[in-house]
Amino acid sequence: MTTTFGSRLMAGLQKLGRSLMLPIAVLPVAGLLLRLGQPDLLDIGFIANAGNAIFSNLALIFAIGVAVGFADDDNGAAGLAGVIGYLVLNAVLETLNPDINMGVLSGIIIGSVAGVLYNRYKAIKLPDYLAFFGGRRFIPIVTGLSAVVLGGLFGLIWPPIQQGIDQLGQWLIDAGDLGLFVYGVLNRILIVTGLHHVLNSFVWFVFGSYDGVTGDLNRFFAGDPTAGSFMAGFFPVMMFGLPAAALAMYHAAPRSRRAQVGGLLLSLALTAFLTGVTEPIEFSFMFLAPALYAMHAILTGISMAVMNMLDVKLGFTFSAGAFDYALSYGLSTNGWMMIPVGLVYFVLYYGIFRWAIVRFDLPTPGREPEPATTSVSRDPGERGPAFVTALGGAANMVSVGACTTRLRLVMNDDAAIDEPALKALGARGILHLRGGGLQVILGPIADAVADDIRSAVRDHGKTLAAAPAVEDDALSTDARLDEASRKAWMAALGGAGNIRSVAAVATTRLRLELGDRGKVDESALAGLGAAGIQDLERGVVHLVLGRQAGAIANGIDTRSS
Repeated sequence: MTTTFGSRLMAGLQKLGRSLMLPIAVLPVAGLLLRLGQPDLLDIGFIANAGNAIFSNLALIFAIGVAVGFADDDNGAAGLAGVIGYLVLNAVLETLNPDINMGVLSGIIIGSVAGVLYNRYKAIKLPDYLAFFGGRRFIPIVTGLSAVVLGGLFGLIWPPIQQGIDQLGQWLIDAGDLGLFVYGVLNRILIVTGLHHVLNSFVWFVFGSYDGVTGDLNRFFAGDPTAGSFMAGFFPVMMFGLPAAALAMYHAAPRSRRAQVGGLLLSLALTAFLTGVTEPIEFSFMFLAPALYAMHAILTGISMAVMNMLDVKLGFTFSAGAFDYALSYGLSTNGWMMIPVGLVYFVLYYGIFRWAIVRFDLPTPGREPEPATTSVSRDPGERGPAFVTALGGAANMVSVGACTTRLRLVMNDDAAIDEPALKALGARGILHLRGGGLQVILGPIADAVADDIRSAVRDHGKTLAAAPAVEDDALSTDARLDEASRKAWMAALGGAGNIRSVAAVATTRLRLELGDRGKVDESALAGLGAAGIQDLERGVVHLVLGRQAGAIANGIDTRSS
């Protein structure tokens, strides 16, 4: 497999996105303590100060969490190295230029460095007279020395970078509705790669400053009356829009299968409404209906802009669910207006989803072909072994990790996995990535399932590393059809002369420009695996194929014949 700089960069960013979730997970308790201790609630100073202690040390917490997240085996030695590196880096910067304020970025950077150094040097062997400092004990030492070098480097280059970040953040803030719309759309689109956490870390923890704290989230809980714009717009979408989408999917399912999918969709809707965790719902239609997901991203951007127009300021510590809404309401500006906006979004999402699912016959839950039944264990104690079996056995697994809602694995052979079994175990989506990577969308139980898998694999005498992120294979152009399959596709599409252009689009579709639409044999296409055909403008059609779209596009591209 050829590794490019771009694929290595994407892999690193995806791993950073996963690692950021560990320190972010402590924010709900910090927000709860800080909010409950305020004068308008319990008015207990030590409770408020307990929460503020976490917010005041976010950079250090991120240094620890990111370092552990980057470490192959989540070892605490990486976290200790992150602490050492952060303290050294801060001391050097304070000495060189007290005006430098890297904020949470200093913790993210040094945590990443500590994690990478841990992976590289955790088994280092030193000469006998230094053997005590070998192995994992070497990591805090080398991280501390690296922090001295980084401190000197950032002391020189960070002032202009800090100014640029301030200007970018100020543009997003000053751009008002446009900046919020762009952020909202990008936030949803980047969920596909898991990189939305990287974007969020800048907006929530870096951009803007107030009373010594930076970032929209920090400033909101510090009492900044201008903060909360970059969080308020998520509430109507997560509390009202996506639950309405789940209701639309339920009503669009055949009556005979509503009981089968009703419990699932209700749990997805409640998870989004109460906690703001939306990936399980989003992955249920993201690849089956990419145009519908694009509309969801646009509606999210519009919600961000509309809430700003209405001067609504709301914040959250984890995500935009009902728990955080209740927690932050007392600090909000016009927080009550989220309810009428949310009700409008409920109607919009329900109408758009119900119409699109029926009009284009989308295979949303309850409408997909019923898979062959696979017997899987439901005993919680057997969950790990059941997942190991569905993933092709312990010998097929190289590493496993998890973020908030998805397993991140590297497999020896991802073709050996049993997708129906994974779906029977609760998988809401399965992403096949380049280099043997695999992501399984499970919802909030993902981290616990990863632990169960590691435990089950240990019973087979094998130890798994935490999964590194790998580049999504959806856009890969390496795969090809065999000649027999190529001829079958060409015949079903009316012959090579009938195909003017072909391209894989939106991950799972082919866009074809045809000379004569009437020559297409739809029955033959269905037999070849096409889940649907959509007519667009004259002579242009989309075929819904799944992740093999790229290989089929390569095989029937007449320019490569």
